[in-house]
Amino acid sequence: MKCVATTLVAALLLSGCAGSQLVAQWNDPQFAGQPPRGAKVMVACEAPELTLRRLCSDRMSEQLLTVGVQPLPAPDPAPPDEATLLRMAQSAGAVALWRTTIAPEVAAVAPGPSIGIGIGGFGGGYRSGGGVGIGMSAPIGGGGPAQTGYGASAALSDVASGRLMWSGRASASPSSDVNQQLATMAAQLLEGARQSGLFPP
Repeated sequence: MKCVATTLVAALLLSGCAGSQLVAQWNDPQFAGQPPRGAKVMVACEAPELTLRRLCSDRMSEQLLTVGVQPLPAPDPAPPDEATLLRMAQSAGAVALWRTTIAPEVAAVAPGPSIGIGIGGFGGGYRSGGGVGIGMSAPIGGGGPAQTGYGASAALSDVASGRLMWSGRASASPSSDVNQQLATMAAQLLEGARQSGLFPP
């Protein structure tokens, strides 16, 4: 029975975490309507590996285009300190810096198939009688491949003053399609910033 419970927990983990969402955000009302349409915004991504950084930069840049600004990808890998990134953005003519950090948050293993064994009742014996039933099930193998759910933390900073205009955090459920996770989180983050008054309509 313990094996059955383990399998059910894995299945519930995969089904219960479905969906991606914007889990938190903050904004400075003084920067409402910024950056203006047509302005340049530098895009910098931090992630554990090159592919994730490139995917992050592409998906964030696509979303920035939808709100009317011009994304400028930062060098890869981007400098870790924001002061250097702000100077680079200013030199490139950008008015804002969009910085995103991608990191794994949740890992889940898809449950594998299971088998069940049952022994029916039986009875007999001299001057006695009885019955017993035994049932059990166990998973076959070690389950499906591990899947990772990523999280994204983003910050939009004003280049001229270095002040933070907006920040937000999104989370994605475990999935084998990491590109889709990043695309969904990028859309949620930009929509959150837009609804907070950033980026003029």
